[in-house]
Amino acid sequence: MRREGTAELSDEAKRAAVETMYADYKRSFLEVPDITPDRLAAMQAEGNVVIVDVREPEEQSVSIIPGAVSKEAFEQEIERYRDSTIVAHCTVGYRSGKYARKLRKKGLEVFNLKGSILAWVHAGNELVDADGRKTRKVHVYDEEWNLLPEGYEALW
Repeated sequence: MRREGTAELSDEAKRAAVETMYADYKRSFLEVPDITPDRLAAMQAEGNVVIVDVREPEEQSVSIIPGAVSKEAFEQEIERYRDSTIVAHCTVGYRSGKYARKLRKKGLEVFNLKGSILAWVHAGNELVDADGRKTRKVHVYDEEWNLLPEGYEALW
């Protein structure tokens, strides 16, 4: 799916593009249940959820969902999280969907964040940088993937 001129799109058009991309990718991991950003935010407030960020370290160094752990950190302590609800995410949900499928085959209860970090910020949720400070920067692949809402800065 090629998108040109994403900077000129409205926030609603960008959100719709994220949803369309995710729906296309979802065909690759139909057996993995989704969770919405709103539901994940509520689950964070309740506790007993672990958010696994499957993006690359250079992406995570720009921003993360508060409380998220890297895939590597999760895998080092996987038994610690066995009784938690596990939610995987990436940029739009493809990498995390594939990862969630792999974990479900190991018997873990894993969800994929629908639309991942792009949907998370469209839902009005916060991000933090590597030092835990709020940020409005997100690593995306390139200009075509800049489907962030107004007020956010895309880096690639």
